Amino acid sequence: MKNKYVKIYEELSTRIEEGDYPVNSLLPSENDLVELHSTSRETIRKALKLLSERGYIQKVQGKGSIVLDVQKLNFPISGLVSFKELAKKMGDRANTIVEEFTEMKPNPFLKDQLKATDEDEIWKVIRIREIGKEKIILDKDFLLKKYVPNLTRSVCENSIYEYIEEDLGLTISFAKKEITVEEPTEEDRRLLDLEGFVNVVVVKNFVYLEDASLFQYTESRHRPDKFRFVDFARRKIN
Repeated sequence: MKNKYVKIYEELSTRIEEGDYPVNSLLPSENDLVELHSTSRETIRKALKLLSERGYIQKVQGKGSIVLDVQKLNFPISGLVSFKELAKKMGDRANTIVEEFTEMKPNPFLKDQLKATDEDEIWKVIRIREIGKEKIILDKDFLLKKYVPNLTRSVCENSIYEYIEEDLGLTISFAKKEITVEEPTEEDRRLLDLEGFVNVVVVKNFVYLEDASLFQYTESRHRPDKFRFVDFARRKIN
């Protein structure tokens, strides 16, 4: 079950993204938010702290919480967000096609990436992401079956992360990411609408559970004209 401040953060961040609170406007005051959500001031402060850390607001003393421009964060490569969560904001513009869904034994490459053994079994999931009727992202996921049992094609069409968190009750905690620019493979050319592009942007993810267990290795291969690396950084002074 999510903490109340996380739920309030999610509600406020969604309203900011949907324009209910326009850029450069002020959020309701802490007192108003306490009353609106029937909660404590401490809970509201935690929610506002999360909004600030993730680039949604800037708190200005004597003025309040100013809404920042978050449109560039709609595809946050730096975060741990499922495509389904992003697709909700795109409506009919986004679609997922499951190209391959199989079980396999780890080859030497996956043994190294996932720290797997010969006894381990791995789900291989290849999904094409369509945005605006163009196939622009190829997601290649490899998940250790011992952590993610009973995976199905329908789950892959919907959301693997939703299945892990809601059905299995696990917490996806953090990821290590590596971004490179590579020549397209034959698979890239076959499955994506590359339209003559000679490079793809590859985001490699190593994803961990709350107990620091590595359970997923992913290669997300992007058509370069549709890829932007945008992050929000807030300086922290000790």
